[in-house]
This record gives sequence, C-alpha cells and structure tokens, in this order.
Amino acid sequence: MSPPEDTLIPESGGVSRRGFLGEALKLLAREAAGMLADRVAPRRHFRPPGALPEAGFLAACTRCGYCVEACPVDAIVTAPPHAGLAAGTPVVEPLSQPCVVCEGMFCAAVCPTGALVPPLEGWAHEKMGSLALDTERCITFQGIECGVCARVCPVGPEALDLDQQGRPVIRDGCVGCGVCVRACVTSPSSLLLTIAES
Repeated sequence: MSPPEDTLIPESGGVSRRGFLGEALKLLAREAAGMLADRVAPRRHFRPPGALPEAGFLAACTRCGYCVEACPVDAIVTAPPHAGLAAGTPVVEPLSQPCVVCEGMFCAAVCPTGALVPPLEGWAHEKMGSLALDTERCITFQGIECGVCARVCPVGPEALDLDQQGRPVIRDGCVGCGVCVRACVTSPSSLLLTIAES
C-alpha cells in the first residue's frame, strides 16, 4: 500500500511529496513564462540601467518620461512610434549619446513604477550591453599607439584596460555603456556593442 501524498519523504529534508511537486511545478511555470516572454517581447533596444527583463519592463513602464528628464547627459530618449510595443519607452542610443555611468543612476532612482530599479550593488553587476573588440580593425594591433577607449571609459580599468603592449582588453566590469565605442578613432569603430540579454 502506497503512503498518502503528503507523507514526509525523509531524504528530502522534511518536504512532503505534494510540496515538492508543487515547488517543481512553480519553477517549471516560471521558466516557461520567461521563455515565452523572451519570444513575445525580445529585447531590441538598449535600456537605461536597472531595467527589468523586457516583458516586465514593457508592462511596468508608463512612458512618463521622468527618466528622460533625469538623465544628466541626455542619453535617454523615447523609442519612436514605429518601435511597436516599445514605442514611447526609454531607450539609450549609444552611438548618438552613450550613458556615462553616473554614480547616482538618476534615471532608475526617479522611476515611479519599478520598470527601472537602482541595483543594490550599483553598477557592480549592471549590463546595458555587451562589448566586443575587432582586433583586425583596432590600430593598436598594427603597432600604432592609441588607448583612447581605455582613457574615456567611465568605469575604469576593471571594465576596459590596456595590456602591456597597449592593446585594449575588455574586463568583466564592463557595463556596456558605449562611451568607448563612440570615442574609438577608427571608422567604423573597432569596438562593437550589442544589446545585453534580459
């Protein structure tokens, strides 16, 4: 005779079979919802720091414009009408005016709905974009001194540094703000910024 469903299973640390299955189903539902949200509302824009994952961001953002007004360098603009679900939401266009990684993260601090939330650890784990270096285009790999990208980086050597030969090295501290991309002396830029995954 099999035990009742809510019988404790000793090896599971006192969790009932029903409780275990319930938690497993919740986890599965969250994962499925996340995958569905990524398909329905994939991230197609650079968002201000502290942005929720895209589906949640689109649901929470009221298009109030407070973050646009709060940005000290006017890096945040609103997505155009043809942007679909994202129309009117705040975006950053790094090639026009990148985020300068201000310490106050004013845009997230003024958000009244929680679409932007200042991370507890500030910029430590924030990723607006993902940076890559085209070594064939970068002039330092041809023996020409430069280092502009590392000098303009608002985060510093923990994000973008130069090796012993004066060539750029992208580090884990890079937040993907785009300042270096815009400052690069090659045309097109030797640094490529792509939208970070939600």
